Amino acid sequence: MIGLKDKPQYVDLDPEFKPLPKYGHLSEKTPEYLAVEDAIRAAYDKLWELPDIPAFRRGAGDPDAVMPPGGPDRYRDVVTELLHFPARDGQVIELKVYKSPRVAPEATLVYRMHGGGFCVGSHEVDGAENVYAATNPNIVVVSVDYRSAPENPFPTGVEDSYDGLLWCKKNAKALGINPEKIIVAGSSAGSNFAAVLSIMARDDGVSGIIGQVLHFPALCHPKFLPRDKYEMGSDIQNADNAVLSTVKWEVFIDAYVPDPEPDYRHSPLLAPSLARLPPALIQSAGVDIFRDDSFAYADALRAAGVDVEMYCYGGVPHCFPASIKTHPQTSVFYDRYNAFLEKHATSAHCSS
Repeated sequence: MIGLKDKPQYVDLDPEFKPLPKYGHLSEKTPEYLAVEDAIRAAYDKLWELPDIPAFRRGAGDPDAVMPPGGPDRYRDVVTELLHFPARDGQVIELKVYKSPRVAPEATLVYRMHGGGFCVGSHEVDGAENVYAATNPNIVVVSVDYRSAPENPFPTGVEDSYDGLLWCKKNAKALGINPEKIIVAGSSAGSNFAAVLSIMARDDGVSGIIGQVLHFPALCHPKFLPRDKYEMGSDIQNADNAVLSTVKWEVFIDAYVPDPEPDYRHSPLLAPSLARLPPALIQSAGVDIFRDDSFAYADALRAAGVDVEMYCYGGVPHCFPASIKTHPQTSVFYDRYNAFLEKHATSAHCSS
């Protein structure tokens, strides 16, 4: 069984904790979540009962994501292929391309990094989001299967992701994309990478990043959360979250960053400057340990002059569209995602 701490190392779970004033009300669970909460918890508990993280990864696998009711037909509306590129150390990394059969030339690249706590998962963790984006003929989605911790700790995963981004720009013609029209995107750990890549690209003078999509983002190592600057209580209030609890998150983050020191490459909320970053869509959940990271990052981006769309869905857990596909808010989540992509994505047939 994967070893869990008796209590979190980086936060004090005060039994007298009271919901904080700005966002605490968002943890009141919806009836739809309450109806399936035990089943969600049981499904994840089976994976945590495996002996170690690599076994968890194998147990979870990477089956094609099931689309929500009313969603696109992934086998009719989208075609996929696998490609590979060499990372900076020569390791071959897999990419999965998703695109419409009607894709337009010089499409916008939506470059995606999957969730999974930096340790588990692959392309199809966020497969539904990949498919939704790829149904837009002005978009080509490329998902990167970066190397995972604990075998490959920080900064390997984020460097693999950055190398893949540069490879896509270099091979834009073969991919059918415009190298100056790129939206970086991810969920959970993947959104951490998306935020970091936006900063790295700005600092390195890499052009073309026109948007960032951050879904249920983990944006700061829990040891360094700036609790004195922002309202930070969701990791206490939602510590027993059925999808990802505070102690389980610490297993993942300790595997990814075993010797933590402040560094924006794992904690973009700590970046010295967020100025001149691309417009952001942030979507988060009320019953999520990362909820208040999302609000803090939205505030920090706005303070730096960045355009931000911020939505939080009260009463639902981390990455709820994947686990509660019939929840009324699931379709709203995808509608807002699609609208952001439509706003920023162009092709040779549709320029802005």
